[in-house]
Amino acid sequence: MIVVPRLYPIADAACFSSTYDLISFAQDLIAAGCTLLQYRNKSGNARVMLEQARELRRRLGFHSHFPQNRGEVGHLTLERIQSQSPHPVAKSATRVGQPRFENSVRLIMNDRADLCLMADFDGVHVGQDDLSPESVRKIIGPDRLLGVSTHNPEQVAEAAKTSADYLAIGPVFATASKEKPDPVVGLEGVRRARQLTRKPLVAIGGITRANAKSVIEAGADSVAVISDLIRDPRKSAEEFFRILG
Repeated sequence: MIVVPRLYPIADAACFSSTYDLISFAQDLIAAGCTLLQYRNKSGNARVMLEQARELRRRLGFHSHFPQNRGEVGHLTLERIQSQSPHPVAKSATRVGQPRFENSVRLIMNDRADLCLMADFDGVHVGQDDLSPESVRKIIGPDRLLGVSTHNPEQVAEAAKTSADYLAIGPVFATASKEKPDPVVGLEGVRRARQLTRKPLVAIGGITRANAKSVIEAGADSVAVISDLIRDPRKSAEEFFRILG
């Protein structure tokens, strides 16, 4: 079973005016000690998502241990996208034979298993309206991380039966990060989810430095945070670490 870090930061592209700002945000978080980062972009523009994801990988370190033929498939797919794009996608050299997670940060792609592979991310996180966990697992293989969002006890119980490495429960508190958020589950929802699974549990939704400790005390292994990291990300992340212990 994997160990999910106490702080699970999410870099939401909608919060930044440029890729430069997104990268700077991510670099500040890594400098603060974050070892996992999810990239989220709900725009639906696959070309932009791939460009930003590959730039994150390039700036934060590149590693791969997958067979050369799989790398070639991803490279060919990338070439097709590049040929249609007015903005060249940054290329990184493929290093075959290196162990995954050799660097200090693991990058998780939100929603898109295909882009996870093409950007050589370390895992993917899917919601209830995305591909099923088992379908995603067939795409990404056994070595990459797989997370699944849940919003009620039934979904937690169902996701716990899958090959997901960790489950997310939320929104714990009211959140402005989604246009149509699911109903708030509260701390009681976290406690109930903890009773239903032994998989690592990541709480998400409206979590701040003011309430993060109560979420961990309710049974979550980790807290996913977006908004409360935006202003002065390095200092904010360091404060989260002090609070979470």
